[in-house]
Amino acid sequence: MRGNTHTTRILVTGGAGFIGSAYVRALLRAGGSARTVVTVLDKLTYAGSTDHLSAVWHHPDFAFVRGCACDADLVDGLVARHDQIVNIAAESHVDRSIRDGGAFMRTNVLGTQTLLDAAVRHGTELFLQVSTDEVYGSLAEGAADENAALHPSSPYSASKASADLVALSYARTHGLDVRVTRCANNFGPRQYPEKLVPVLLTRLLEGGNLPIYGDGRHTRDWLYVDDHVRALEVVRSSGAPGEIYNIGGTEAMTNLELAQRLLDRFGTGREKIEYVSDRKGHDRRYAVDATKLFEELGFWPQVSFEDGLKRTFDWYST
Repeated sequence: MRGNTHTTRILVTGGAGFIGSAYVRALLRAGGSARTVVTVLDKLTYAGSTDHLSAVWHHPDFAFVRGCACDADLVDGLVARHDQIVNIAAESHVDRSIRDGGAFMRTNVLGTQTLLDAAVRHGTELFLQVSTDEVYGSLAEGAADENAALHPSSPYSASKASADLVALSYARTHGLDVRVTRCANNFGPRQYPEKLVPVLLTRLLEGGNLPIYGDGRHTRDWLYVDDHVRALEVVRSSGAPGEIYNIGGTEAMTNLELAQRLLDRFGTGREKIEYVSDRKGHDRRYAVDATKLFEELGFWPQVSFEDGLKRTFDWYST
């Protein structure tokens, strides 16, 4: 199998989730002379759905396996039949991690380690670890580049930082081709309605108030999911072994500014904003420096925030 340069077999973990399914759909519609065979491994927890994969479900080069990345026997059998691994499987909601950190440590850390062990055993040619800008923690000013220290604040971001370090240790210890990406906040169609943009949009569509944590001055950088997918594919196809790549968004704004832009475009007035108690350990500001990705790999986002927002609103309103 590994001698066939015209077919690449990719195992995508978490491929039924918001980002994972967008990545799988993009892989299978890419075309070109090389053939890509994709297998999704997904536990189908609350945020995953096979509906997200309906567009590729009957594709001849697609397969779906329901299961957990922590299942060593299942993972071993799958990894043995694939050339590359793209690890997107993750528990990813900060509020849930505050209530129950154990699930995050199991999936995000132990699951990653289980995949890495199998990758070493079977000579996997590439392991793409998909992470988050939250591992850098809150920044008062400036932007974190790939050499910045990690200062995770929540059990979620701590589990992702841990997984990144474990993955990079396998690169150094075993010579595994590991590449890590750390992306800004994503938004787009099919996102589970517990994250900020779908929460605000669904509340707006239902005529309810828009809940904003604390004073609303928490700042995030936003990237449309299809641009994140494009960046992942650039790193997978052209990135360097052992390297970390930040993926920056197209526009940074406070949560309050985001809510107001939604109201200005799709709703009514500021009276619709409802301030709620802040979450514990809420990071004030995230910002990543994505110069490395831009200059070394030539990646630039293509979807503006406004265009992405309209696409997202249209999906949730149908």
